[in-house]
Amino acid sequence: MNKQGWKNIAFWIIVTEAVGAFSGWLSRDGAQLYAQQIEKPPFSPPGIVFPIAWTILYALMGYGASVIDRSPAGEDRTRALTVYLVQLGFNFFWSLIFFNLQWYGFAFLWLAALWALVFVMIRWFGKADVWAARLQWPYLAWLTFAGYLNLGVWMLN
Repeated sequence: MNKQGWKNIAFWIIVTEAVGAFSGWLSRDGAQLYAQQIEKPPFSPPGIVFPIAWTILYALMGYGASVIDRSPAGEDRTRALTVYLVQLGFNFFWSLIFFNLQWYGFAFLWLAALWALVFVMIRWFGKADVWAARLQWPYLAWLTFAGYLNLGVWMLN
C-alpha cells in the first residue's frame, strides 16, 4: 500500500475515533451518574467494556470508510460516504441524549434511527466494496445490543 493509502486510512480512523472520543468526553458526567445510580437490565456488561468495544468499532468504521473513499469515484461511493457521515453524527448525539439529558425513550428512538442508518450504510458500502460493508456488521450487532440495553434502562427507570 502506498503512503497515500496509509494517510487515508489514518485520516478516517482518527476522525471517527475523535468523534467518539469527543462525544464520550462531553457525556462523561452523565455516564458517571449512569454507572452509579441508574438501574440496568440483565446482561449489562461492566463499564470498562464500552470504551474497549467502541474503540474497536470506531476503528472498523473508519477503516471501512477509508476503503470506500479509495474506491472508484461515483454515485455509490458518494452515497455511502454521505450516509456514513450522517450516521456518525447520529452516533455522536446519542450519548448526549442518553447520558446527559437522560431522555431514555427519545434515546431509544434515536438509536433505532441510527440502526436504520447503519443498515442503509452497509448496503451502500456493499455496492462500492463488499469487504468494507462486512466490516460494519459488528457495529450493527453492537447497536442491536445497545438497543436492548437502552430499552431496558428506559423501562426500569
